[in-house]
Amino acid sequence: MHGLMQDWPLNCHRILDHAATYHSEREIVSRLVEGEIHRTDYRTVRERSLKLSQRLTAEGVRLGDRIATLGWNTMRHLECWYGIIGIGAVCHTVNPRLFAEQIVYIINHAEDRILFTDISFVPIVEKLMPQLPKLEKVIVLTDAAHLPDSEIDLVPYEEWLAEADGDFAWQSFDENCAAGMCYTSGTTGVPKGVVYSHRSNVLHAMTANQVDMLGLSSRDRMMPVVPMFHANCWSICYAAPMVGAALVMPGPKMDGASIYELLDTEKVTITAAVPTVWMMLLAHLEEHDLKLPHLQRVVIGGSACPRAMIEKFQKVYDVEVIHAWGMTETSPLGTLCTLKPEYASLAGEERLDILEKQGHPPFTVEMKITDDMDKRLAWDGKTFGRLKVRGPAVARAYFKGEGGTLLDEEGFFDTGDVAHVDRHGYMQITDRSKDVIKSGGEWISSIELENIAVGHPAVAEAAVIGVAHEKWGERPLLVVVAKRGESPAKQELLDFIAAKVAKWAVPDDVAFVEEIPHTATGKIQKMALRERFRSPEAAADA
Repeated sequence: MHGLMQDWPLNCHRILDHAATYHSEREIVSRLVEGEIHRTDYRTVRERSLKLSQRLTAEGVRLGDRIATLGWNTMRHLECWYGIIGIGAVCHTVNPRLFAEQIVYIINHAEDRILFTDISFVPIVEKLMPQLPKLEKVIVLTDAAHLPDSEIDLVPYEEWLAEADGDFAWQSFDENCAAGMCYTSGTTGVPKGVVYSHRSNVLHAMTANQVDMLGLSSRDRMMPVVPMFHANCWSICYAAPMVGAALVMPGPKMDGASIYELLDTEKVTITAAVPTVWMMLLAHLEEHDLKLPHLQRVVIGGSACPRAMIEKFQKVYDVEVIHAWGMTETSPLGTLCTLKPEYASLAGEERLDILEKQGHPPFTVEMKITDDMDKRLAWDGKTFGRLKVRGPAVARAYFKGEGGTLLDEEGFFDTGDVAHVDRHGYMQITDRSKDVIKSGGEWISSIELENIAVGHPAVAEAAVIGVAHEKWGERPLLVVVAKRGESPAKQELLDFIAAKVAKWAVPDDVAFVEEIPHTATGKIQKMALRERFRSPEAAADA
């Protein structure tokens, strides 16, 4: 016997329909690349997205065609998302921070037909265009007055869009059709394409809006600082319109002063980004003695959030920190750290102990930890192993079958992270499997040491890597960027860490650097550090 409910496909463009109908005048504020602050609303964005769909159809774009974007967080980029997927094409967000050869590879591998790009990235496109034979058209997200001179053919977005009269409707197609594509550089070898379906995106956005997750509502003003080209923008571009939350799009300016300006003037209530962004914001706040009177919640993910950052946001600025974990392959939100009743009464250091975890999964995400033989391990908050997940918004394969079979016999995806889980389901990443330091039979968490080091008042940023050791196999090396005007001594930092960890986990040495390299998604580039400090002698010379 089957249920007698209506067949209502979970297509992403229905989200924008809902926002335009029931939250039509809710603001979408953008800092444009041209410099101005632009204001629009969901009704207008839907109208323009439909025109974009109409123009793409006139260009011959059909179901399943891949259309690339290379853009900042603005309302025009949002129009591209919905206009592309509204006709069953696939929105492929390209990360401009990747190396040139990686951008060439993924655009060619995806077989993108058209590219929407911001003015900022025209020089990149000009340089790479001869290597992109399948790219038919480049549309620049601006008007004719701001279109840069170029040796390649560029089409101004506003004039191109104006050729549509808007008498158009979204196309009909199955909810399991591809909607978005994002390539991950977090796996070994060449980048691999993760393909999101309409169904997975809608379910993931509904999951993200649970109170114990992002908890967005129509009363929120959400600023996604996390780029739209990074891991599905953490679902924010679907989750916010789904509930009618206002959007504040920061555009190309990601420095502390610019982020603070929008947080303050636009009365943002919730925002989201990686820890490096919040380091810049906190430094700006401290330098100018500023407050955050409107901000209520900040979502921090992409890499482990330092304990000192959580404490500062909450104690100094009265802002709740929601520590998040996920990856491109999980759409990306997998767990968020909000407090269940079992932990809600905790205070002080005990409360921080919990908030430092990556949190518990929502409905639609299942997880387990296993040993190398795929045997399930205990959830005791101590035993760590490989973190594996499954759910309707978790990848089962990469585009074109790259990488082979991804799932184990139970259908779980191996995240590549090492973690432990406590009895209440709170997960904590102890390291990436490739970054765990194996010293004399003991495993040392580089993340734990980094978070402790950043808590020192003279440290701006820290990284910990394993350095070859004749007796112990590996020993931890602490790499530090000191705060401006500070010159901490090596022994001072080592003593600071020694008070908080077992003796055998204390780094053997400290290397001071002016800058720590980061990946295109803002994570510490430990491979580069390991290459630079391959031996204790190299560390000593730093």
